[in-house]
Amino acid sequence: MAKSQSRTIDLLGNDVEFEVRNSSEATKARIDVDIHGVTVVVPDSSEVRPSEVLRENAAWVIEKQRGFEQYREQIPSRTFEAGETFPLLGTERELIIEPARSHEITGASIRLRKSTVEQSTVKQVLENVYRRKAREHFSERADHYAERMGVEYEKIEIRNQRTKWGSCSTTGTISLNWRLMMAPPEVVDYIVVHELAHLREPNHSSEFWSLVAEYDPEYEAHSDWLTENSSRLVFSEDDL
Repeated sequence: MAKSQSRTIDLLGNDVEFEVRNSSEATKARIDVDIHGVTVVVPDSSEVRPSEVLRENAAWVIEKQRGFEQYREQIPSRTFEAGETFPLLGTERELIIEPARSHEITGASIRLRKSTVEQSTVKQVLENVYRRKAREHFSERADHYAERMGVEYEKIEIRNQRTKWGSCSTTGTISLNWRLMMAPPEVVDYIVVHELAHLREPNHSSEFWSLVAEYDPEYEAHSDWLTENSSRLVFSEDDL
């Protein structure tokens, strides 16, 4: 499925750049809009005109684009320099780079070992610290809730999913996004409970949500927090 050159179309007075992709798997034309732009996917050998598809759905396309523009504007501008603050479990902590034997996290700071930073980058070292802390914290919370919920998981995997906070495989592997470590503890717990609940209820049925509510009565508020604040958990442009 090859990408064509970008084209531009006027939709409701807005110049919109878009690309066209031919897909052997598509059965009908569709429009994909994400933070990277607009793409019209059309079936192979289709006589569908992408411009017509876009004009027929102009209001929807413009609304989606504006939503992603607002999302991008809310993303923190991180310079990854000493003195900047980064959230860890919902608490802003000052980034300090200093001669030390190891990295350290305190109630008010994230302290990175200077010699390690000099051999890499602040961004990479800081991400590694977050990932290590994530494995420790997620495993502790998963063990805590798995025992209470009467379920067993196979293992925890730390991921950097672009569009998911967590997932649960049929083999019992719980995958969690390390960037969740920037969210408040109760939001992390909600995702952990959500994924563990899939070990008993694979679908988002009423039984599933009842199970989630049993162990996180405020799950709706926690889910809403993620929806409203997900841009704050973007670590860098690489996450987009």
